[in-house]
Formats: sequence, C-alpha cells, structure tokens
Amino acid sequence: MTALRDISFEVEAGEVVCIIGPSGCGKSTLLRCINYLTFPDGGFVEVDGTHIGREPGRDGKVRMQSHKRIDQLRPMMGFVFQQFNLWPHMTVLENIARGPVKVQRRPREEVERQARALLARFGLAGKEDAYPSALSGGQKQRVAIARALAMEPRLMLFDEPTSALDPEIVKEVLLFLRELADSGMTMVIVTHEIGFARHVADRVIFLDGGLVAEQGPARQVLGDPQNPRLREFLAQIHEVAAPADLSTPSH
Repeated sequence: MTALRDISFEVEAGEVVCIIGPSGCGKSTLLRCINYLTFPDGGFVEVDGTHIGREPGRDGKVRMQSHKRIDQLRPMMGFVFQQFNLWPHMTVLENIARGPVKVQRRPREEVERQARALLARFGLAGKEDAYPSALSGGQKQRVAIARALAMEPRLMLFDEPTSALDPEIVKEVLLFLRELADSGMTMVIVTHEIGFARHVADRVIFLDGGLVAEQGPARQVLGDPQNPRLREFLAQIHEVAAPADLSTPSH
C-alpha cells in the first residue's frame, strides 16, 4: 500500500505551514520522509538549496546519498515528536546540549550557554538539572523544542506536538509555537488543532488518502473549503483556540 502519492509543495523561509487531515492519511509519514527518518521511494527533498537523501547527478542520474551524509545534513531540520523522545537518564541541560556537542562538535561551554538561554526563553529557567521524569507534559514538550532549536536548524518539523498532552496543557504549548512563528522560524506542523492553524499558519495543506486534496492560505482553506472531504473533516473538528488565547504567552 502506498502511504503518500504525488506529494509536492514548497515552504518559503519564515513561512508556517500546517498539515491537517484524518488519522491514517499520511501526515506523520510525510514529516518523517522530509528528514529521512523514513526513506521515501522517490522524489527529492531540498532545504535551503541542499538536497537531502536523493540528489540529481551531473549526468542526469539520481544518486542516493550515504547514511553518513544524510546524518550530517539532517540537523538542518529540527524534529519535535508527539511523545517528546527525551533521554530519561539525562538532565534537561544534557538533553539539549548532547546534539550540538556530539554531532556538531561545538564547544560545550558555548552550547550550555545557549541551552540555558533557550530554557529561560521557554519559561524553564532553574530546570537545567531536572530529569524528564520530574517534568510535566508541557515542560517536556518545551524541552524537546529547545533541544531541536539548539541545533540551529533552518526548518522546524512538528508532529502533532500537543497530541500527548493533557487538555489543560495544550494551550501552554500552542502559545510557545505561536512565539516561534512570530520570531520568523520556518515551520511545518502536523496538527489537529484547527483553531491554532487558522490563526498561526500562513498556509494549510489538507491530506486525504496520501494525496494533497487542498492547500492554500489558512483562512481561505479553513474558512471556505472547496474539497468535500475537507468540509466533512472540519465539521467533525472541535476548535479549541480562539485568537485571543494565542496572543499573550505566559510562563
């Protein structure tokens, strides 16, 4: 069975794109193909002018990059998972610093200084020595976002970042995503939070059956959907965030 078919879209620098659709439509698979956690069967992924995974050769033939090369390029994209994926045996500071130190070979002192600044930015100052088991779900997700940002990516990918959170914590994480969007970070977000997508995304892509069924400016796609399946999907979704809810982050 083919999970995705004929998928093609571009994301401009500083743009926020939300991907929505019913369960099983291929949203998470699409994100994993973008950064080659899942190897797509064809096509190209290009980030800031650099091909990742497959690249066209000068002779016109398509070449597959080595796993080593893909690993070198993957940090161009930060990935935030549904289940946080923090290392439980490491402190918050170690979770954030490990990638830049081990993968990018950056000086530990510089990385830890950056990590502390990120923690302060996300309202987690003082949590540097805590372990993930001592954090709330919202705090874990903010640490996961800080860990991804510490690699200084060109693009951030979020796979349903609020799906594993208690309802009262969802707003907290959405506010921080709004802050990231306002800062100019390029983001692709798989989400079921339609209210968030309406007020934060520049563009929305609706996947259905592994295909892009509709895409366009967020307010147009969500306010006046043309695809019958999208109209049906939106009718089943309960919007949880109003514009005012996302305007003033609070820690």
